[in-house]
Amino acid sequence: MTSGKSDLWVRIGSAIILFVIAGTALWFGGLAFGLLLLVGGALVLVEWFQLVKRMTIGGGAKTALNTLGPLLVLGAIAGLWFIRDQLGMTAALWVFGMVWATDIGAYFAGRAFGGARLAPKISPSKTWSGLIGGMIAALIASATIGDRAGIIGVPLWIGLFMGLLAQLGDLAQSWMKRRAAVKDSGKLIPGHGGLFDRVDGVIPVALLLGGLSIAGQLGVRVAG
Repeated sequence: MTSGKSDLWVRIGSAIILFVIAGTALWFGGLAFGLLLLVGGALVLVEWFQLVKRMTIGGGAKTALNTLGPLLVLGAIAGLWFIRDQLGMTAALWVFGMVWATDIGAYFAGRAFGGARLAPKISPSKTWSGLIGGMIAALIASATIGDRAGIIGVPLWIGLFMGLLAQLGDLAQSWMKRRAAVKDSGKLIPGHGGLFDRVDGVIPVALLLGGLSIAGQLGVRVAG
């Protein structure tokens, strides 16, 4: 019991530190946010390559994953940078907020309702109720933060799809870890594992929304 409580406090402490670092960089934007993205992206790629190295899959599949990793991470970095730089801090918070809400909603809905497993061979702890709870939480986050950010070009109910996409990213990473026979992608964050474990849902969401914003399909209302 003491060990469990100690681990919980370690997880909480690590989460607070991560939130402060990310929140500060997001607030200041510019060089601070750019450095956060570059350093974070580099660390995620290190963990990605280590996972692929340990995975029990064919050589061709490993080559494909080692090519895909940098494309996904660099695309997500570019998307997040563009949204923060061109659309503003609240728009960037909208992106992160949907993913964070997904994680929280999926956790509490899964704990409260349980039920059928979503993908027992990949991630036994995930349930269909958690999937739905995460999507609903992402919808709420999208509607509230997105309205404040003045998001235009996409309907704010896109949060439902972003909640699904974030959980698909989580499942994809769980598949990689299962094939590599590891619990976490790394040991960088005490109580949480690797950085990749924390941003697996952010990557696909940032990639899609960043791509839409760069293409001019997503924007914010101009005051006045």
